[in-house]
Amino acid sequence: MEELTLTTPAVLFSAISLIMLAYTNRFLAYAAVIRNLHDIYLERQDHSLLRQIKNLKLRLNLTRWMQIFGISSLLFCVVTMFLIYVHLNTMAVWVFGLALILLIISLSLLIKEIQISTQALQHHIADIEEHLEK
Repeated sequence: MEELTLTTPAVLFSAISLIMLAYTNRFLAYAAVIRNLHDIYLERQDHSLLRQIKNLKLRLNLTRWMQIFGISSLLFCVVTMFLIYVHLNTMAVWVFGLALILLIISLSLLIKEIQISTQALQHHIADIEEHLEK
């Protein structure tokens, strides 16, 4: 087995940081849309908005878990670097493996969230197309 060096987990820092930035942007966008829908719902009590709000709630929860797993992955990369620094290489390999698994889970949740987002947008497109055909 090839030895794990400090640079191996450090390489993931920039990737995870960029991913976390993207997750945060998604979170902020959902928060803005939810606040807007909330205000509209209070004005009109339009029950058709409830489906959108439910969808956004699911996507917001997925984004939260994506962030949690991504941050945990970054944390375990830091722990890996510490373990390498104190010459606990076998433990460092296992902790780094856990960091990779957490990152895989985070990215898998992103795939699921993208699928839900795409389905929601397809419903909007279908509504527009139906309106145009009338």
